[in-house]
Amino acid sequence: MSQPTGTETTGRYLVLLEDRSVAAGALEMNRVAGISAASTADRPTAADLAATDGVIFQDLGVAVVDATPEQVAQLSRAAESTGPISVVEAERVVQAYTSTEQAAAAAVDESVFTWGLQAVGASICAATGKGVRLAVLDTGFTVAHPDFAGRTVVTQSFIQGETVDDAHGHGTHCIGTAGGPRKPAAGPGYGVAPEVEIYAGKVLSNAGSGTDSGILAGIEWAVTNGCAVISMSLGAAVRPNTPYSQIFEQAATRAIARGSLIVAAAGNESRRPGAVNPVGHPANCPSILSVGAIDVSRAIAPFSCGTVDTIGQVDLVGPGMDIYSSWNTDSGKGLYKRIAGTSMATPHVAGVAALLAEKYGARGWELWARLAQSGRRLGLPSTDVGGGLVQAP
Repeated sequence: MSQPTGTETTGRYLVLLEDRSVAAGALEMNRVAGISAASTADRPTAADLAATDGVIFQDLGVAVVDATPEQVAQLSRAAESTGPISVVEAERVVQAYTSTEQAAAAAVDESVFTWGLQAVGASICAATGKGVRLAVLDTGFTVAHPDFAGRTVVTQSFIQGETVDDAHGHGTHCIGTAGGPRKPAAGPGYGVAPEVEIYAGKVLSNAGSGTDSGILAGIEWAVTNGCAVISMSLGAAVRPNTPYSQIFEQAATRAIARGSLIVAAAGNESRRPGAVNPVGHPANCPSILSVGAIDVSRAIAPFSCGTVDTIGQVDLVGPGMDIYSSWNTDSGKGLYKRIAGTSMATPHVAGVAALLAEKYGARGWELWARLAQSGRRLGLPSTDVGGGLVQAP
C-alpha cells in the first residue's frame, strides 16, 4: 500500500481498479475485504452512500473507501497479485495554493489589460474560447459577481454541507483569470478566454481545504460533461523523491483519453533562492500538466516549486505574482483582488489551453502538445520553467 510521504491523510483509502474491469474490481473488493461501494454510474443518493463503505468513480475506475487496517492489508495483497485491483493509496488532504509574497507595483501599464494577459498574449488574441468547456476545480464560484452576469456557468459542489458559492474567494479569482471578461465594466481586462463555457466545481471548502476524493469527484464530473480543460490550483506538498500517485496518474490518462486535459499548480513551497521544493501532488504526475509561476519581470516567483528529482517536473509557467482578478463579493474586499501563487499561473495556462482548443479543435494529448509548443523561452533553467511562458495562439 502506497503511503503519502510528508502529507496529511484522511484515514480513507483510494483503490485503483483495472481499466474495463471496474465491475470486477468492485466484486473483488467485496470478496477479499468485505467492502461494498456504490458506483457513480448508478447515481447514488446520500442514503446509498451512507449504507456502503465508499464510492466508485466509474469513469475513472477509482474507489474511495473506509477500511480497517486489516481490510487495507487484504486489499494491498490483492493489488500485488494479478487481478482487477491495481493500487491502494491513503487519501490525502489538499489545500488551495496561496502565497503571502508581495510584489512591487507592476512595471507595465495595466489600464486596459492585466500584465498577465499581456504576458501570455491574450490581449492581442482573436480567439475567445467560445464553444470550449473549461472546468475549474477549486473553492467554488461567486455566482452573483456582476462581471459574469449573463454568462452561463455550470456549478456543482462536492463539499458536503456547502453550496457552490465561494465564501473563500480563491476559486472566483481562478475562474476570473481563466474565463473572466477582457472588457469589464471597470478596471483592466483580466480573463484569458472570455467566452469559454465555465464549469465551476467546488472541491475545496470555504476554508480552502479538501481531499483526494473531492478532486476525483470533480475530475469525473468535468470529464462526463466534456470539458476540454480541467484547471486545478490546489494540491499537497511532498518531500523530494516521493513517488507520485499512481491513482491520479491513471485518472489523468483516462481523462485525456476522453478528451479532458488536466492542468495543475506546481505548488508554493519553495523559498528561493535558498530552497527549491519539488512539484506537489497531484501536479507531479506525468500525465498532469504542471504549472510554475513567474513575476512581472519574467523571473521565477520565489515560492514556485521546481524540478528537483526524477519524479515531478514543471511543464510550463504562467504569470503568478500580483495577479488582478475577480473576488468574492461578500468578503468585504470588493469585487477584485490581487494575489500571488502558482494557483494564479495555472488558470492563465488553462485559459490559453481553451483558446488553442477553440482555434485548432485540439483535445487531449494534441492539446498538451500545442500548449508545450507555445512556450516562450525566458533564459531560465528548464527545471524552473519547463518549456517556458505559455503563449496564446
